[in-house]
Amino acid sequence: MTTDLNKKTLRHFYCRDALWNCLERMSEDFDRGVDDLINEAMRSFARDKGYLPTENDKPSLPTPPPRMQSAVPPPPPGPRTTVPRAAVGTPPPRVFSTPPPSALPPALPSAEVPAPPLYLIFDGRKYLIDKDQFIIGRGAKSSDLPIRDGNISRKHCAVVRRNGAYYIKDLGSTNGIDFEGNRVDNRRIAEGEIYHLCDYELKFTFK
Repeated sequence: MTTDLNKKTLRHFYCRDALWNCLERMSEDFDRGVDDLINEAMRSFARDKGYLPTENDKPSLPTPPPRMQSAVPPPPPGPRTTVPRAAVGTPPPRVFSTPPPSALPPALPSAEVPAPPLYLIFDGRKYLIDKDQFIIGRGAKSSDLPIRDGNISRKHCAVVRRNGAYYIKDLGSTNGIDFEGNRVDNRRIAEGEIYHLCDYELKFTFK
């Protein structure tokens, strides 16, 4: 049975306060999530103890052999044949051919439906969503709206503008997006809807 090493499941465990504080400082310094650092530490420990293969143990794909040229000589040219000339007064046949794909005119791009302005209300402030992908996460450099909390992933979610509408999309976060008590991965945003990232409230409005 093959184990999917990329699958993630939410876990709960006890941790010493001093160690957790150290991980939070490392998260700030390296701009990485606490969950990423814990996963990396567990992976390194498992490899050191022989429970996981190292990077060098991965089987490499065999190199395909070089393509050999055919040793069969081309056939000799046949005798020349004479094509009879068309009768006098008979027009030559018309030949219709399809131009190659490169000669065809490019397809016209589909018109993008304009989207109304969307605003995000967070922590008493109002943010204008003025781009196709508005990132929300812990990373100060990688997020348009940074939330400095170890429970928020570095790139937690995004507000995506597509075809005149806006969607909130989970970017593989650990704690996910909550809407009315349910976890959502990709949902179209409507007027006045409120979403939660852990204990943080995100309210959207078109007004």
